[in-house]
Amino acid sequence: MRGELETYKKKRNFGDTPEPAGKKGRARKAGLTYLIQRHAATRLHYDFRIEVDGVLKSWAVTKAPSRDTTVKRLAVEVEDHPLDYGTFEGTIPAGNYGAGTVQLWDRGTWEPQEDDLADAFARGNVKMIVHGERLQGKWALIRMKTDRGKPSKRNNWLLIKEKDEFAVPEEGDANMAIDASITTGRSLAEIAAGAKSSTAPKKTTRAAPTKAKAPAAAASPASKPRPFVPIQLCKIADYPPHGSGWAHEIKFDGYRLQVASGGGRAIVRTRKGLDWSDKFPELAADAAGWPDAVVDGELCALAENHMPDFSALQAAISSGDTGDLVYFAFDLLFDGAEDLRKLPLSERKARLQAYIDRIPEAARARIRYVDHFATTGQAILESACRMDLEGVISKKLDAPYREGRSTTWLKSKCRGGDEVVIGGWTSEGGGRFRSLIVGVQDTDGLRHLGRVGTGYNQTLLKTLLPALKAAETDKSPFVGKDAPKKSRAAGATVHWVKPVLVAEIEHGGYTDTGSLRHAAFKGLREDKPPAEVTERPHAPSDPSKEPGSHTNPVPLAIPGERPAAGKGKGKLVVAGVTISNPDKILWPAADGRDAVRKAELVRYYEMAAERLLPHVGDRPVSIIRAPEGINGQKFFQRHAMPGSNPRLKLIDVKERKPYVGVVDVGGLVAIGQSGGLELHPWGCKPGDPETPDQVTFDLDPDEGLDFADVISAAKVLKRELEGLGLNPFVKTTGGKGLHVVVPILADAKSRIGWDQCKAFAKAVSERVRAADPDHFTTTLAKKARGGKIFLDYLRNGRMATAVAPWSVRARPGAGIAFPLSWGQVKAGLDPAAYTLHDAAALLKKPDPWKDFRAGAVNPRPVLKKVL
Repeated sequence: MRGELETYKKKRNFGDTPEPAGKKGRARKAGLTYLIQRHAATRLHYDFRIEVDGVLKSWAVTKAPSRDTTVKRLAVEVEDHPLDYGTFEGTIPAGNYGAGTVQLWDRGTWEPQEDDLADAFARGNVKMIVHGERLQGKWALIRMKTDRGKPSKRNNWLLIKEKDEFAVPEEGDANMAIDASITTGRSLAEIAAGAKSSTAPKKTTRAAPTKAKAPAAAASPASKPRPFVPIQLCKIADYPPHGSGWAHEIKFDGYRLQVASGGGRAIVRTRKGLDWSDKFPELAADAAGWPDAVVDGELCALAENHMPDFSALQAAISSGDTGDLVYFAFDLLFDGAEDLRKLPLSERKARLQAYIDRIPEAARARIRYVDHFATTGQAILESACRMDLEGVISKKLDAPYREGRSTTWLKSKCRGGDEVVIGGWTSEGGGRFRSLIVGVQDTDGLRHLGRVGTGYNQTLLKTLLPALKAAETDKSPFVGKDAPKKSRAAGATVHWVKPVLVAEIEHGGYTDTGSLRHAAFKGLREDKPPAEVTERPHAPSDPSKEPGSHTNPVPLAIPGERPAAGKGKGKLVVAGVTISNPDKILWPAADGRDAVRKAELVRYYEMAAERLLPHVGDRPVSIIRAPEGINGQKFFQRHAMPGSNPRLKLIDVKERKPYVGVVDVGGLVAIGQSGGLELHPWGCKPGDPETPDQVTFDLDPDEGLDFADVISAAKVLKRELEGLGLNPFVKTTGGKGLHVVVPILADAKSRIGWDQCKAFAKAVSERVRAADPDHFTTTLAKKARGGKIFLDYLRNGRMATAVAPWSVRARPGAGIAFPLSWGQVKAGLDPAAYTLHDAAALLKKPDPWKDFRAGAVNPRPVLKKVL
C-alpha cells in the first residue's frame, strides 16, 4: 500500500503537459483528500482518487459512480498521483500519456471505515465514508479475483455504493449526464476550449484550490441585471413519470420568483415579470452581491417544523417582515453573459450548484440549492405525501429550458392546491367574515366552483378583507346555470366582487355536484393575474392508486388470523394512518410459513405499541426501510426531510438534519406504512438526546459457535453486572446473538454523559474479557475473534443505536428482537422461535421487561468502581 510517485513521473513529460510534477506529501490520518476527475481521454472515464500515505491512490472507473447499491462499476487501479493533482483541471496535449481534457467532477474528504487500512488494502476490501459535494456516505472498493480465486493481474476493482441514507435506488446511470466542474461549473468542451468562469484562475489548466475564497461578485460598470426571461411551467400529471432520466424535486409552497443580478444590482421578478424587489428588499440586497446571473426559484416562509408555509409567507408580506424568507433556487438560466437554457437540466443544475458556491458568504444567507432525487418518482411522491408536502416536480434530465408549459416538467400533487378567482364572499351577523365564493375563468366569464370556508386567521383577514371591499360590486361575476344566487346563502349575506383577485387554496377533490371539497384558504396570489386562472384545480394524486398498484382484498389481521379470501376490500386505515398497498409482500413465504404483508406489519405495530413505545418513544430513531420487501432495496434512514408525517416528530440532535421520533401508535404505524421494518433508537432519556438512560452490551459470537456459547456468555456478563449493583435485562436480537441491557437513572443528580456511558461499557467488557480471555474479546476486527464472543460496547456512544425490544428484523423469517426473562436464558433457547408469525400468541404473554425502568440505578457510584 506504500505510496510512491516514480511510475507517475516516468509516464509524463512535464515540459509538455500542464499536469503538476508534484511530490509525496506527509502522511495524515484525518482530513484525507477525496476527488473524482472526469477524464475525456481515448475513452471517457472517471478517475477516483483518495489520499493514502501522502499520495492519491487512483482508479480509472468506466462510468460515473452510481448511488444505486445494485450498480457495480469496474475500477482499474492505476499509478499513484501527487496530492496537488487534486486541483488539476485542464487539457493534456496530444502525444502525452492520458491525452485529453480533465474536469474536476467531485471533491471533499474521506475516512476509512476500519482502523487498519493497510490490512484492508491487502485483503482487497477498502470500505470508506466519503464526504463529497456530489457523492456522500459509505462506499467500498472490492478487488476482483480470477477464476482460481487469486487477485487479478490487472488490479481490477469494483466501486460499489453501500446501503445508507445517501443511497439512491434505481439511480442507474443518471450521474453520467452531469457535465460540469464542481469548482468552475465548466463543461468538458469549455475546459478544452479554454473558456474561463468567474472563478477560474488565470491559467485554465488548473482549478481553483479547494479552500479558495470566492471573489466578490463584481462586474464591469456597464453591466446590469438582464431583462426578464420567460419562465418554464409544469404540466399536471396524475403520477410521476416512470423510468430513468428523470429528476424529482420537492414542490415548494411559495412564490415563483426570478432573480437577475448584475453590476452590483439585482431585480426580483414574479412569474409574469413584475418587479417585486421592493416587496423583498432583503433578498434583493443579498442578490446584488451575487455573481451576474439569472436564477429561477421559489421564495418560501418556513414554519417551525421547517415546512414551507404559504400562509406564513402571506403574513410576512403583509407585515413587511420578510427578512427570514428563504429563496430555493432550482435552475440557472444565465451565468454571466452565457445563456444556459439550451443545456440539459443536468448541466444547468450542476452549474447552479457551482454558482451558489461562488456567492460570497455575506450574500448567501437566503439562498438554498434545491437538490433532486433520481430514484423512482413514485417513491418520492409517497414520501412527500406522508410528510404533508405539496407534491413532486419531475423534470427530464436531458431537456433544455423551454418557455411555457412542457411535458419535460410534470407536477404531481399530494394535496389539491391551486389558484382560483374570487367572485364574492359571505358574512354573518355583525358583518363577520364567513367564506369566499370562487371559480375559474371561462370564455363567457367566471365559472362557479363553490365556497372556501376554512383556513382564515386574523393576520390573513387583515389583508384579505380590505382587498375584497375595494373590489366590491353589485353584480355577480359568475355565469352559467350553476352560478350562485343570493337566495341560496341562508343565514348569511352575500357580497359580490369584481373577478380581479386570485386566491391560493388547497382542497380534497370534488363533491358529486362538482363543488370543491374541504377547500381551505392559504392566501392571495398577487403574482398571478385572474386571466390565467382558467383550469379547474387539479384533484390530489393518490399514490396508492397509481397504475399497477394493488387493489386486491386487504387482510385486516396479523398472521394466524387471516380473513377469508375476498373480504376486507377497500383502503386500510390503522390508527388513523391510511395504508397504501396493504397487500405488499414484505417477507416472502418460506419454510412452510405464509408470506407477511404490509397490512400485517402495521397491525403488529398497532398491537405491540404499548410494549414498544416505552423503549422508542420520544427518542431519535434510525429506521431500516425495505419498501419492496426484504428481497428488495433496503436502506438505513436516520434523518428526516423538511417537514414530517404529522404522526411523527422531528428531533433536533444538533446535526445537519433532524432525526425522526415516535410519540404514539400512529407514529409506529406511519413508519410501517413507509416500509420501515426495524427500529433502532438511541439509548437516551425520552425528550433528552444528550442524556443516556441505559447501557447496552451486544454479545456477538464468532462463526462456528453454538447459541449455547452465547447463553453462557450472557450469564457471565449478568453476574458481573449484578456484582456492581446493576439490574441487567436480556433480549434476543432477531439474529444470532443476545443483548444485555442495563437501565440507569438519568435525573439531574445521577445523569452521565455519552463519553462516560461508553467508557463504562468498555470498562465492564474489558473486566469480563480479562477474566476469561479464551472465550471473550473486545476487538472489533473479525480476524481477532478466533472462536470467541465479541463484547460489543460500541453501541453506547452518542448517535449509536441498538435494535429496540419488540422490533421486527428485516431478515428472512421475520424475527423479533424479543425481551426475555433470565429464566428463559437456558439450554434449548431458540431465538428463531420469536417471529412476526407468532406475534398474536407472544403478545398475550406477560412482558418480561415490564419493570425495566423500575430497575434503573444511579450509575455514578458504579463508574467509580470500574473507571
